[in-house]
Amino acid sequence: MIDVVTGITEQAQGRRTFVVTGGNSGLGFECASVLAQDSSNVVVVACRDVRQGEQAVARMKGVHDNVTVLPLDLADQGSIRRFVDTCRDRHFPPLAGLVCNAGGQNVAVPTKTRDGYETTFAVNHLGHYLLTRLMLPDLAADAQITFTSSGTHDPAQRTGMPEPRYTTAQALAHDFEPGMQAGQRRYTTSKLCNIYTSYEYTRRLAALAEPRLHSLRVNAFDPGLMPATALARTYSAPLRFISRYILPLLALFMKNIHSPATSGRRLALLASGSEGPTTGKYFSNGHETRSSVASYDTRNALDLWETSAEMTGIPSNL
Repeated sequence: MIDVVTGITEQAQGRRTFVVTGGNSGLGFECASVLAQDSSNVVVVACRDVRQGEQAVARMKGVHDNVTVLPLDLADQGSIRRFVDTCRDRHFPPLAGLVCNAGGQNVAVPTKTRDGYETTFAVNHLGHYLLTRLMLPDLAADAQITFTSSGTHDPAQRTGMPEPRYTTAQALAHDFEPGMQAGQRRYTTSKLCNIYTSYEYTRRLAALAEPRLHSLRVNAFDPGLMPATALARTYSAPLRFISRYILPLLALFMKNIHSPATSGRRLALLASGSEGPTTGKYFSNGHETRSSVASYDTRNALDLWETSAEMTGIPSNL
């Protein structure tokens, strides 16, 4: 595999822009850092707290003035629309990549967004659906949309997380069942939704005659288990301790356990197009592989797509 930074630099032709949601911490921070090491890239770190985003940028090594922080709250559809408007007002270079990375896992009391939807579903899936749909006109030819999913979507991987339960998108959006198990299940199901969205995008873009849209590539990415990230913040203190200090030791015995830096480099490689003209694929543990059996259910993918369009007030057709 080529070096990530070198691969991106060799492919750079003029200035181009990458948007990384959740680029202020964890996986997103590492991905944004790698992308920003190429001075021809403009990297937009999209996060809820601009101050925290600016502090994160200050920690990036070898980065100068090519990183911008803009506010984006994926739980608020109004915030998403304002973010898109701001990007257009700033007249960034051509948009070469959308890295839909931000996400959360809530095992505490379920919460509802101001738009009325369960927060895990709204942030991990619906917000990114709206963001990508709104920014389709801005994406350059051959641009990449990359959704951060998770191996927890696949029960065959035996990750210890509850199996996803997809019935309808309406049911997911209004699932407020209490309990840790239910919270974890909402997370794994939202990661399944990311893959449904990737595959449905691919089918729809392939059917279009317009060359720019037809050229867009959409893939899903599994970063593997990354102990000690913010995903465990709603867990109890003992479980947070295990996540921070015990789980990293499992990397000595188990596959697909990585540091955020390792997975961030891999995500940047995929999001920058360095993997070539790949689309409609799922990447895990550093290579293209099959996603879960359930993830290829086109009826579920269609239900999710059309219901998401209704929930965000945009047409179903691209």
